[in-house]
Amino acid sequence: MATLNDIGVAAAINILTALAFFLAFAMLRIQPVNDRVYFPKWYIKGLRSSPLVNGSAFASKFVNLDLRSYTRFLNWMPAALQMPEPELIDHAGLDSAVYLRIYLLGLKIFGPIALTALTVMIPVNWSNNTLEHSGLTYSDIDKLSISNIPIGSHKFWTHLVLAYGFTFWTCYVLKREYEIVAAMRLHFLASDQRRPDQFTVLVRNVPPDPDESVTELVQHFFLVNHPHHYLSHQLVYNANKLSELVNEKKKIQNWLDFYQNKYKRNPLKRPSLKTGFLGLWGNRVDAIDFYTSIVERLSRDICGEREKVSSNTKSIMPAAFVSFKTRWGAAVCVQTQQSRNPTTWLTEWAPEPRDVYWENLAIPFVFLTIRRLIAAIAFFFLTFFFMIPIAIVQSLANIESIEKALPFLKPIIEVKFIKSFIQGFLPGIALKIFLLFLPTILMMMSKFEGFISLSALERRFASRYYFFQFINVFLGSIITGTAFQQLNHFIHQSTSQIPKTIGVSIPMKATFFITYIMVDGWAGVAGEILRLNP
Repeated sequence: MATLNDIGVAAAINILTALAFFLAFAMLRIQPVNDRVYFPKWYIKGLRSSPLVNGSAFASKFVNLDLRSYTRFLNWMPAALQMPEPELIDHAGLDSAVYLRIYLLGLKIFGPIALTALTVMIPVNWSNNTLEHSGLTYSDIDKLSISNIPIGSHKFWTHLVLAYGFTFWTCYVLKREYEIVAAMRLHFLASDQRRPDQFTVLVRNVPPDPDESVTELVQHFFLVNHPHHYLSHQLVYNANKLSELVNEKKKIQNWLDFYQNKYKRNPLKRPSLKTGFLGLWGNRVDAIDFYTSIVERLSRDICGEREKVSSNTKSIMPAAFVSFKTRWGAAVCVQTQQSRNPTTWLTEWAPEPRDVYWENLAIPFVFLTIRRLIAAIAFFFLTFFFMIPIAIVQSLANIESIEKALPFLKPIIEVKFIKSFIQGFLPGIALKIFLLFLPTILMMMSKFEGFISLSALERRFASRYYFFQFINVFLGSIITGTAFQQLNHFIHQSTSQIPKTIGVSIPMKATFFITYIMVDGWAGVAGEILRLNP
């Protein structure tokens, strides 16, 4: 159980880690070798050129030799905070502006709440001695919680009134912020140029017709039902193998461009490589000729696969992108049922071309329900069995259980700093490590379900991620932490007293969430700015 000293140690570690990450980012971003990593939008807009190909000295292409830039390497912070919102939207997009507003929203909500809690709730809770006579396991910081108020005390009115006050303030600020963001979104859409996806509808589960092909059937159907608004259509093909070949060609082309640029910088020596695993062994060949031959072979395979897909009727999927002359016509098509059978001619807004997840377009519509049922079952078992690492994390927060399981470590654990490190910092970082692979697993499950756009995949992933956080990280940590913390009392007291003990013990788990939020919100967010994972 973390004490006030343990939380102080955890806060110091996380603050120092966050500062180290920010300093590392500030130093890495001014190095020429990292230019494309930290300034990708400038390269996309053509406002910046790579320092690796200019005529400067060799060392200056990789390391910044301008000593004056190191004295002002933190100037990006005030510049980023002072950037006008329209300029930020133009440079980084509306999402980035809203993302920054989320942090300001957090300050607006939790600043007054924290000030009120420190000046009103903390003195009310501290001015009691209920925990001292309860016989429960607690620490000094637990006296700041509601558990320290005696049963039936009028001081509970303080918590009740402030709970309503905090809720009203949060809802009010959220409403104001939502109105602002909604107005920003409407202004952004109104000022944006017309896009093809605004006029396009995705039609799925086209019923088979023995007398017409899919393209003829789609054209005939929309000419009859939407004669004044139908413009054209594009069938959906099962071209996943073609997509794999194209992606492989892009990777090989990148290596070819790399060795060609390397040869241009040093024309006296042609680059070479070994054809074995990771270039560690095998025959040494000319790198440019080797990758050129692979690109030519893949180009031939791509042409052959493209002809195969376009000529094979089995590659045509019962789906199509249908374009309309007006946005009104597309909206009517999306919002109305197209046939008497509600399972055929299903319509939805077509995603933006860059947002389409093409691999899932080839999945037959009838399989989507089965896939989502399998994903739901898999998510249930993932949530259920993840309670095991949650219990391990909570066991780390209990020094007594560690000393009983590993008695030879007791002299080391009892050292003041190590004990504070274990109780204040180790549980939070251990839980963060356990959650590292969760986003990848949930995204794989979302792709398996068959969503056709990247934004839909991200929405499903986000909803399940936060549901997982609520069930496992919040409820799971409370239940397992309370069980480990008060296990001795549960064993030696009557069953009628267990609910009372649980009710008193749950508020005392706030110390764990304080340390976890410091790990995840301070050091974790600061670590993401380094962009070690693209």
